[in-house]
Amino acid sequence: MGDQGETADWMGRTLELAARADFQTSPNPMVGALVVGDGSVVGSGYHARAGLAHAEVVALERAGAAARGADLWVSLEPCCTSGRTGPCTERIIHAGIRRVHVATQDPNPLVSGRGIAALREAGVEVEVGEREAEAKRLIEPYAVWVTTGLPFISIKVAMSLDGRTATASRQSQWITSEEARAEAHSLRHSHDAVLVGSQTVMDDDPALTARYSYEGGRQPWRVVLDGRLRTPPSSRLLAPGGGPVVIFTSPASAPRRGPLEAAGARVVPVPGRQGRPAIRAALNRLARMGVVSVLVEGGPTLLASLQEERLGNRLVVFMAPTVLGGQEAPGAFGGEGAALIYQGWRWRFTQVTAVGGDLRIEAEAA
Repeated sequence: MGDQGETADWMGRTLELAARADFQTSPNPMVGALVVGDGSVVGSGYHARAGLAHAEVVALERAGAAARGADLWVSLEPCCTSGRTGPCTERIIHAGIRRVHVATQDPNPLVSGRGIAALREAGVEVEVGEREAEAKRLIEPYAVWVTTGLPFISIKVAMSLDGRTATASRQSQWITSEEARAEAHSLRHSHDAVLVGSQTVMDDDPALTARYSYEGGRQPWRVVLDGRLRTPPSSRLLAPGGGPVVIFTSPASAPRRGPLEAAGARVVPVPGRQGRPAIRAALNRLARMGVVSVLVEGGPTLLASLQEERLGNRLVVFMAPTVLGGQEAPGAFGGEGAALIYQGWRWRFTQVTAVGGDLRIEAEAA
């Protein structure tokens, strides 16, 4: 495959390989691997999908006998447990790899540090930490899911320059540009599920598909928080062509789920209060279903529930250069809100970019 020289960025190429999975691996993380012998790549691979071979195994199989005495570069600590596939550490040791370069340790408590220890005990040299920040960013949703028991939560908001998400008459389509909406669909593609409240279903009848996804790319689960089961069975989100539909409701409304289940939805009762399913209970249930990341596109009531519980990891705001005004025009977050400034939900800006004529503002929970 060619001599790349001693200064080649092997770990950078490993991270690029991991990203080729294009978010298809849930509930597993995206991982890339390179086998390098005598300054040349002799094997490469990435984990393409849960249940298929891990990145290290793919790279070792492609390297064959050339793996003996070579170096292995991997974006995440090799696993030492048996799941759908066997431990990668055993395959590495058996292949005769002399040194393993690990970008970051696995956050999974069942693995964390143990894979590295197993390799070292077998006489394999292990180096850890090169381009660690980038590697952690790549597996951030997985890290949250595996350590908290909740999905990684991104909140998406489209608003005007004065913070309105709709006019006083509740017209919201379209505040932002076509380019911004295309990026919003890209966000859907990069998450396991899209979550809205029943009011959004009633007002907008969204399909909740990733319409800008490439052919054959995955579609996110379509999830609705609907305490009174108001979602019509004829809703666009129940039409073919999208991901599975899950509707969380209150136990009292669950007996009325027949028509929705007949239309293809999975109706799941979860505890709550005042007829509203608890957002934390719904998210916890999604996590147990194997949903690692959720994009929330709900209205003020749903986002208020997230604010009250401080449930959110990333906030993505598309801001249009238009002023709507109006005391009755809704903002992104409803509910009672903070009584005092210091009680506000604090975030930290991470990126601001121009998208068409709009701004895309990203922040992470402080």
